[in-house]
Amino acid sequence: MTRHAAARILLGLAVPAALVACTSDEGGAPPPSSSTSPPTAQPDVTEVVGDLDVPWDLAFLPDGAALVTLRDRGEVVRVEDGAVSSVGSVPGVVAEGEGGLLGLAVSPTFAQDRTVFVYATTAEDNRVLRMTLGDNGLGTPQPILTGIPKAGNHNGGRIAFGPDGQLYVATGDAGDTAAAQDADSLGGKILRITPDGEPAPGNPEPDSPVWSSGHRNVQGLAWGEDGTMWASEFGQDTWDELNRIEAGGNYGWPQVEGTGDGGEFVDPVATWSTAEASPSGIAVAEDGSVVLAALRGQSLWRVPVTGAGEDLQVGTPQRLLEGEHGRLRDVDLAPDGSLWVLTSNTFRGEPREGDDRVLRLTLR
Repeated sequence: MTRHAAARILLGLAVPAALVACTSDEGGAPPPSSSTSPPTAQPDVTEVVGDLDVPWDLAFLPDGAALVTLRDRGEVVRVEDGAVSSVGSVPGVVAEGEGGLLGLAVSPTFAQDRTVFVYATTAEDNRVLRMTLGDNGLGTPQPILTGIPKAGNHNGGRIAFGPDGQLYVATGDAGDTAAAQDADSLGGKILRITPDGEPAPGNPEPDSPVWSSGHRNVQGLAWGEDGTMWASEFGQDTWDELNRIEAGGNYGWPQVEGTGDGGEFVDPVATWSTAEASPSGIAVAEDGSVVLAALRGQSLWRVPVTGAGEDLQVGTPQRLLEGEHGRLRDVDLAPDGSLWVLTSNTFRGEPREGDDRVLRLTLR
């Protein structure tokens, strides 16, 4: 596959390996910033709720309330009107390392079917579960996709419905780098399935759920208004990535980290040193920019995007909130156009009183 024609952005200089090497992609406290991003107006920030225990993913219900997964507790909570209430726990969740109750997606037909989906680490594997959310909370989980490799880290875990109504599932290589290039493995991929867990119509291979391959550990999925699909990905020692996802695209891992050498792999449209980012959840803001929640980088990165299709252009990323709220795990576009952000300081961070939190941001 030819390389994507979008602009390649390289930020900063590679720092010594002693500073970037860590036991996981997420790392701990970052070294002093070497960012050279242009100055930009910082967003207005208010706290929605606090005192959450290792929140991981956030998704909105049609009524404007939000659901949040608590990774280690295996619990889903509802955030509404500044209050937090439990809607139930997911049985069988095993929280070890970076695994546990991870991604969450609300059915696009929730008003009719009351269905939600989660990505969970169990004793056997990582898997996608479907449940109803009724007046009495979560119903019995039904596995719809099993056999996703699991490990202490590189579990992937983000799930999201695309504008086509299909469910996209981000997986990691689970420490087995060869899995990312193995067509028979669900590891190191972005998968596209129906709400029943079957390979979605129009996939590159009709009998396979694989949408794209060659990924190390995808942590964020989002779409622009024109249907452009974006994904964030943890690098190993050098470059974290923002990728524009194409059906059947091979993104190079483990042969390539960051921009490649002109071969068959798709290049990222933006990269960061691993000290500046460790990008987790992402969203597309109302102005079309892609925003990335950074863990080790303790920032929200805003990537300007103009045009569409072959005319799409990516501008210079802007660093927001650097160090102000610690590690940031997820970001989602709220129904009112604001951005809601999850902090992640109760895991590998330096918790402050009231952590972890849901923050509401308004970009300027």
